[in-house]
Formats: sequence, structure tokens, C-alpha cells
Amino acid sequence: MFTEDDLLPISALQHLLFCERQCALIHIEGLWAENRLTVEGKHLHEKAHEGPSCERQGDVKITRGLALRSFRLGLFGKADVVEFHAAGGAHRPFPVEYKRGKPKPHDADRVQLCAQALCLEEMLGMEVPRGALFYGKKRRRFDAEFNASLRSATESAAKRLHQLVASGETPRARREPKCERCSLLHLCLPEGTGPDCSPARYLADGLRLVGAPSWSGPASCKDEP
Repeated sequence: MFTEDDLLPISALQHLLFCERQCALIHIEGLWAENRLTVEGKHLHEKAHEGPSCERQGDVKITRGLALRSFRLGLFGKADVVEFHAAGGAHRPFPVEYKRGKPKPHDADRVQLCAQALCLEEMLGMEVPRGALFYGKKRRRFDAEFNASLRSATESAAKRLHQLVASGETPRARREPKCERCSLLHLCLPEGTGPDCSPARYLADGLRLVGAPSWSGPASCKDEP
């Protein structure tokens, strides 16, 4: 069990699964930068929180911006929307997370949503078997089942997140196609900090070539002796 001071953001799980270096830059080094994708995502979350914090639509109770926490997983956060559906004389929680874009080929979004469900289970003492992801580009929900496999992946991600943050070490960069979508690209500098690169060589080349008409960037890592 974790203490209040040990809790880490649920959103950090998505950073971790996208890129451990990005996660460390944000949650160890305290860096952040916006780009079009992060601004669009923030705008969608703000729209999800519009309206009353609590309301009822038929048999469904709806809450927005519900605070979440799990001392077992060491996580805290805020749910975009939690619907409470009438079932057997009670109201079962159904978390809904809003995302820009469209469904992804990996489980980062589903893990983040499952973490919300695990928080709700711990807080309310009842099972949360399902939830949904609303994608802005598709303009519709995609149901998610919190099965044993997804729950295990979520718990493993939470454990790895705490290990990474406790280590205080930021992993070396590795340039990949997904880097183009990262708002921290200009802070991460994968070309100069990757496992096969020399930061000193990268900076020296940049200083030497600044202002040269034909300069197209620092020397490639492959040029490193």
C-alpha cells in the first residue's frame, strides 16, 4: 500500500506506455511542452467537463471530474465522466475517458481507463467490469472490458511507473517514428542523446556549423567514431 505522498498521476501510465523517456522527462525532470495534439486533447477534456458536475439522465447518474485514487496501485487522477448505471438496486460505475484522434493499435488508452476502474473499485467497494473511450475523430464511444489480461497489464504498468520514478533516472533517447508526434521532441533531442550518440559531438557540431548556408542539421549519430 502506498501513502498519499507516494501517489502518481494516472495519466503518467499513458506517458510510460508511449515512451519511458517521455514519462521520465515529465514526471522526474518536470518538463512539459505543448503541441497541436496536446492542445486538442486538452480542449476535448475541457468539453467533457462542461455542464453540471452531477446530473441524472433517466436511470443513469452522471458525474464529471470525479477525483480518483488507489493506495494499492499508488495512483491518483480525475475521471472525465463516470456514469452510474442502475443494476440490481445499486448504481454500477461506468468510466468514460475522452481522447482526441482515433483508437490506437496499442493498449495505452485502455490501460489508463482500466486504472480509473481499479481506483473506483477500491474507493467504492464494487466491481467495475466495463467502461468506454470516446474518440474525438470518430465522434463515438468504444467499449472496453476490464478483463484479467487488461487488469494485469494495468497493474504491471503502475508498478513499472513507480520503479521508474523512484530510480530518478531518465532513459536514453531512441529515435522512432512516433517521436514526430511528441510535444517534447525539441527537449528530448533523440538525435543527440540516443544510445549510439555523443551529446558532446552533437553540440560541438551544432556550434561549429551554425550559420553555414549549407547546414541541414548536426552530424548523424552514424558519423560518431
